[in-house]
Amino acid sequence: MVTRAGIVVTGTEVLTGRVTDRNGPWLAEQLRLLGVDVGHVVVVGDRPEDLRATLGFLAGLGTDLLITSGGLGPTADDLTAQVVADFQGRPTAVDPALEQRVAAVVERLMARRGWRADPDATAAGVRKQAVVPDGATVLEPVGTAPGLVVPPAEGRDGPPVVVLPGPPGELQGMWPAAVAAPGVRELLEGAPELRQRTLRLWGTLEAQLASTLREAGTGAGLDGLEVTTCLREGELEIVTRFAPEAQTVYDRLSDVLTQRYADTLFSTGPTLDELVAGALADRGLTIATAESCTGGLLSARLIERPGSSAYVLGGVTAYANSAKQQLLEVPADLLAEHGAVSPQVARALADGVRARFGADVGVGITGVAGPGGGTPDKPVGTVHVCVVGPDGVRERALRLHGSRSAVRDRSVTMAMHLLRELLLGGPPA
Repeated sequence: MVTRAGIVVTGTEVLTGRVTDRNGPWLAEQLRLLGVDVGHVVVVGDRPEDLRATLGFLAGLGTDLLITSGGLGPTADDLTAQVVADFQGRPTAVDPALEQRVAAVVERLMARRGWRADPDATAAGVRKQAVVPDGATVLEPVGTAPGLVVPPAEGRDGPPVVVLPGPPGELQGMWPAAVAAPGVRELLEGAPELRQRTLRLWGTLEAQLASTLREAGTGAGLDGLEVTTCLREGELEIVTRFAPEAQTVYDRLSDVLTQRYADTLFSTGPTLDELVAGALADRGLTIATAESCTGGLLSARLIERPGSSAYVLGGVTAYANSAKQQLLEVPADLLAEHGAVSPQVARALADGVRARFGADVGVGITGVAGPGGGTPDKPVGTVHVCVVGPDGVRERALRLHGSRSAVRDRSVTMAMHLLRELLLGGPPA
């Protein structure tokens, strides 16, 4: 039997797209690591009737655990705690000790930030956040809002509801306490292991893979496996989830895919960014970037990972030709003869930034991101990428389609794959 959970993300700002949901995916992955299968992640606005209906829908599916995020603050639209209490049949009351603890947190926060507020309004907000359903476990606040674990009232069926704050940092900081809380700990201890394996292909069409999976799935070929595929910017990700008893079935599938797509399989787990970062760190190599049309996106992607200061020396956004000449010593006659968007200039940018920073690896990117600026010879989407390192040179001329942001993002992805090819070998970019 699989332990199943449902996640409800609250907030009209998330529902309308003003804020991207970071909590649902994060919680789903944390639960998977604990052996819990997430059947639904639902986003609802700040309307109590919608939250109540969603909780009822998920509970009606036989869900073992419900988790909410958001709606725990001091404002009028922060109604999650009360809605969950009503849903579980639990009366609420102010917890005086919790009220004092929340007040102390708010006081420290206001003093640190130099805020002033009406004392009565502040006290009302604190009191609202200290309202606790009868029989609930309080999760101490990481920010100002405490979390809750609310079981159904005695005599009522249904799953416990874990009520967590909306800010991702607060939610993630509170997660260990939520997992250890009574009612949740016992549920998770009984969850069977849920394994997940990932294969990543570069340059294989989804239709090709679908045909292979159909062949592999004839008879009882894929019994016990949940296989999902996702195509993103040329990378085809194959994620398979299964119980331990299906390990042999997965091993057979993995062998089929590894042999069939040996020329495009570039990872059996780590992401592209993890592969590049690991190769630079393991080999003790340094890198510097010179970007024109991508405007620093590659540099930002490289430094996203903790510890990147060990291998990223720096980057130059050389948009104007004068910047290319003055900062990276791209020859003026090269620009005049071939134009800024050319393989020659991409190579000069890579060489120039490598020399400027004394880096082992240099990357140059130049192109026409659009929507204007294209010519018949160099239409919008024309991009040249060059990677130079101790193991040689990798270059690509691209004709990309899509919006300005899509062209820039895809150019960076190609640069990362060229780095992967240069540093690790494997399928060509």
